[in-house]
Amino acid sequence: MIRFLQRFPIFALLGACAIVFAQDNPVEHEIHDLLDEFLAGASSNDIEMHDRFWAEDLVYTSSSGERYGKSEIMGNLSDSPENLEDQPVYSSENVNIRVLDDIAVVTFRLVAAELAEDTGAEFFNTGVFQRRDGQWKAFTWQATRIPEARE
Repeated sequence: MIRFLQRFPIFALLGACAIVFAQDNPVEHEIHDLLDEFLAGASSNDIEMHDRFWAEDLVYTSSSGERYGKSEIMGNLSDSPENLEDQPVYSSENVNIRVLDDIAVVTFRLVAAELAEDTGAEFFNTGVFQRRDGQWKAFTWQATRIPEARE
């Protein structure tokens, strides 16, 4: 009996590890990786990454309240200057991913760090993705600029 009790913490620890790994959703990781790849590509105006990320029927609502689709985004990228020195570097914080079958809702804080300046803009973003032909595509997007804190 004493040997069983001595081993019980090991069994409890193994059980806890199984619970943690069971909650480690591979689909959430796949979508988070896609978001990270997209933000890296957006930092360099990667046209192929934008094409991969956005669905053809995208409805994008910008932080200024304008609405447009994938064709407008792609057109603006092809008009972008070749010099990317002043291009912001994008990253995400507080990413939350909720998967419901072939739909996923992603919310996060987008940080746009300016290379030329020490300041950057921050946004709350919400994207709705659907798995289409084996790939996750964003078909709805909302960006809201976070007001700068007043001192």
